[in-house]
Amino acid sequence: MIWGFAFVAQRAGMEYLGPFLFNAIRFALGSASLIPLLIYNKKRKFKKEKLLALNSKHFIYGGIAMGMVLFIASTFQQMGIVYTDAGKAGFITGLYIILVPIFGLFVGQSTSKVTWIGAVVAIVGLYFLSVTSNFKIDFGDFLVLISAIFWAVQILIVGFLSVRIDAIQLAFTQFLICSILSFIAALFIEVINLTDIIHATVPILYAGLCSVGIAYTLQIVAQKTAHPANAAIIMSLESVFAVIGGWLVLDETIPFRGLFGCSLMLFGMIISQLPVKSTSIKNNR
Repeated sequence: MIWGFAFVAQRAGMEYLGPFLFNAIRFALGSASLIPLLIYNKKRKFKKEKLLALNSKHFIYGGIAMGMVLFIASTFQQMGIVYTDAGKAGFITGLYIILVPIFGLFVGQSTSKVTWIGAVVAIVGLYFLSVTSNFKIDFGDFLVLISAIFWAVQILIVGFLSVRIDAIQLAFTQFLICSILSFIAALFIEVINLTDIIHATVPILYAGLCSVGIAYTLQIVAQKTAHPANAAIIMSLESVFAVIGGWLVLDETIPFRGLFGCSLMLFGMIISQLPVKSTSIKNNR
């Protein structure tokens, strides 16, 4: 739900700020919101968890890698939202659910037949949602589609590191790296105006504290114990909430062709996560 309605906040924020500055501030807020938890965890000293040391190579390189991938994924998504609806962006982003097990083939994870079936159904749905009568995909939809590819990579990295490194530390690091990279890009590309930032306060606060601080952190924590198939099916509903939010808040409407495409995409996402025997797919958001 938080991620779904975050598409609305991100779309609203683009009326005042550029994508780099918006991401820079929201991920800075997200990382800052975790500082109390970092202090609390440090005092408790979780000795029972066999986690890697804070200064280990896995933590340093893993945190930097996650932050860089998060920066690329969030940048393409934020730029795409400028040119497309929040609801459409939500469904296209949801393709990471299918991309994760497919990419997992390259790291030794098996992929079932139902995943391939779900992928085909979802791609057909994407055609009805985004491809025009001239057989061209809308520019904004194309940018969001690129972001979905990098979200899938981010999920695979999270799946590997979340059982080895403290979740809060990992989340804080990737948010901080993403924020720094976004600030650097904003300084060179965009105009930074305090008045515009003030006007975008509500979208920034929601996207920073709720979408980043709460939802992304819950993702990392949940991936330690959540069943991959069940988690992915539940999280695919973010696309549905994106459409609901776009309709309620932004007065967005999707034509019947697009709604049919959304239905096929959601159906394909769910099919791809149907449990099968002897599967080793690990697929999380």
